[in-house]
Amino acid sequence: MRPLTADDLPTLIRLRSDDDVSRYIGGKRMQSPEMIEQRFRFYLACHEQRGYGMAMILRKSDGEIIGWGGLQPLEETGETEVGYGFDKPFWGRGYATEMAAAWLRFGFEQAGLERIVAVAIPENVASRHVMEKLGMRYEREAQHYGNNCVFYAITRAEFVPRAGFYAVHNS
Repeated sequence: MRPLTADDLPTLIRLRSDDDVSRYIGGKRMQSPEMIEQRFRFYLACHEQRGYGMAMILRKSDGEIIGWGGLQPLEETGETEVGYGFDKPFWGRGYATEMAAAWLRFGFEQAGLERIVAVAIPENVASRHVMEKLGMRYEREAQHYGNNCVFYAITRAEFVPRAGFYAVHNS
């Protein structure tokens, strides 16, 4: 993983504009180039203000960009959310679990967070499975990003680091 740069906007637009990807992140109404650019500015501001934020996820073997993910404030609550999205060819390969585990570890061990949350639309069974594999617990359904979402959380005391997950490179 590496922090976003201004040059990443076209890639993020491409990744988030795919119909199958966008249905899990707010749908087409939230994925116009203008809306993605607005979200991209939010991602950059998070990194600038907090020292962490969304990052590009690169496949270790060849450096290909396969998605994005990281920590950010959950706008409706202000809590810190772990979030992610992947290009469709990379779904189901364990990358989301590996990436999210690295960000949880970073959040608890380096950023000093006490609690991290995650949200997904209820139909996103794969994302819910990732949250559960990480030890996150279901708390409730609530509105987030204009959608009905399931809400999961984990505290620092509940988090168990897992061997084999890569560290977050936050430079």
